[in-house]
Amino acid sequence: MAEDLLRIGIDDEEGVFAVRQAGRQVAGAIGFDHQDQVRVATALSEVGRELYASADHVSVVFLLDAGPRPGLVIELDFVPRPGADREAARRTAAARLLSRVEEEAAGEDGVRVRLRKDLPVGAEPPGGAELDGLRARLGRLAPVPALEELRTQNAELVEALEDVRRQREELRALNAELEETNHGVMALYGELSAELEETNRGVVALYAELEEKSDQLREAGEAKNRFWASISHELRTPVHGVIGLTRLLLDPDADPLTEEQRQQITLIGYTGGTLLSLVNELLDMAKAEQGRLEPHPAPVDVPALLAELSELLTPMAEQAGLSLVVDAAGAPSGLVTDAEMLSRILRNLVGNGLKFTDEGEVRLTVRPAGGDVEFVVADTGAGIPPAERERVFEEFHRVPGSTAGGTGLGLPYARRLARALGGELFLDSAVGEGTTVTVRLPPYRVLGDLGLGHVLIVDDDEPARRTMRDLVAAAADRISEAGDGRAALAAAGADPPDLVLLDLRMPGMDGYDVLAGLPAATPVVLVTSADVAGRDDPRLERADAVLNKDRVGPETLAAAVRAARTRQGRRGG
Repeated sequence: MAEDLLRIGIDDEEGVFAVRQAGRQVAGAIGFDHQDQVRVATALSEVGRELYASADHVSVVFLLDAGPRPGLVIELDFVPRPGADREAARRTAAARLLSRVEEEAAGEDGVRVRLRKDLPVGAEPPGGAELDGLRARLGRLAPVPALEELRTQNAELVEALEDVRRQREELRALNAELEETNHGVMALYGELSAELEETNRGVVALYAELEEKSDQLREAGEAKNRFWASISHELRTPVHGVIGLTRLLLDPDADPLTEEQRQQITLIGYTGGTLLSLVNELLDMAKAEQGRLEPHPAPVDVPALLAELSELLTPMAEQAGLSLVVDAAGAPSGLVTDAEMLSRILRNLVGNGLKFTDEGEVRLTVRPAGGDVEFVVADTGAGIPPAERERVFEEFHRVPGSTAGGTGLGLPYARRLARALGGELFLDSAVGEGTTVTVRLPPYRVLGDLGLGHVLIVDDDEPARRTMRDLVAAAADRISEAGDGRAALAAAGADPPDLVLLDLRMPGMDGYDVLAGLPAATPVVLVTSADVAGRDDPRLERADAVLNKDRVGPETLAAAVRAARTRQGRRGG
């Protein structure tokens, strides 16, 4: 709601000056600062002069709008003379000085021009008794002579010009600072560009050096593997010869030996066997680093394997004054894995336990663990300090202060074999109490236990497809076949499979293209005669498992399918 503050009229030139003076006074009284007061006074002067030129009388009302957006409202009512320019008010500069300028019809042939200037945000307009006092003060305003008002207007103009001059000087100073800043920025940009260029050259040189070092490391690794393979093969012949000679000498049909001779030859045979085991481990380590250490799963009689291991290592335990306990009560009735690899793992772990235990026992236990099988080797030896528990898996590393012999290859070798079988090896130890090593292996199951769902067999060779179909027939809900890559992708798109058995070598679209086109969530087993050892080809990253066609069988295929599902599970996690 708007409150009347002051009413005044314009009947002559003096009235224009009076309205200008009243506008400045009213604006100051309700809270506008000096600049806004000058804006209101100037706008009223311009509008009043234009309206007086087109009318005999102009009625001016000053109103205080105390609404949500408070402000000063000035209404100028007039009746234009015939032929007067009624658009003059719209062309005034008042619109640039005030918040809003409006024009509307008012009464018979009358026109009302409404000017509005909003109060600054947060300003509180006067009200109540304060507003009554303001009306009283404004009512006592006495018009000033035109010359005095003109002097005031000139003073305001001079002040405005001084403000403009000062702002121009500030702008000139800012431009100078900006130009100087630009020079600095350009200089800094030049320095940064030079430094970046130099850094890029350094990075390029570093990459070149890293690539060279990588090549050197790769060559060194290949040379090391060739060395181990060569040495292993070279050592096997004489070691086999030594072992064979000891067996001949110890044969009951050979010439009789004294007890001392028999003991010494037995020791030679034992040492030769140890050396042969070390040679085999070195060769397997080289194969593992090249990605060529592959298990050959088959059904394993675990109790028989443990009995053989006990018979082999019990003499070593007795010689050391220790007890070797093999508990096969929890052994699974059937386990499909690589018997030779499993035997080597357990032989290394039990041998380590006997080697690093001064008194007490070494115990080998087999037990089910969820869906897996665990082989646990526990000893009562000195234990391993916490800082050394991961380092013992480094090749050729030995725990400081240990007096027992050894090469430092047993645990790294055992862990590599366990991982090659799809399992893992864990170590727990307490100083002064002993060490426990756990080998956890997946129970490689036969295909009939896997529940394969929909299997898609992709191979251009019809006999190969028939072989694969016969292997998975008992485990699959349904089987689809494709003789080339395009047919394979079309079949996979029409009926998404749960497993794909894929050959790489096919005419036209080969297995690599099929791999790239299959959904990421579909397990894929490559069944191929191509040499993909090491799987360095990035195109093979999509494959979840690889099975050589020469080794296809129920157990090997079941192992490959399980490995593929495990890898898919890791991708999804």
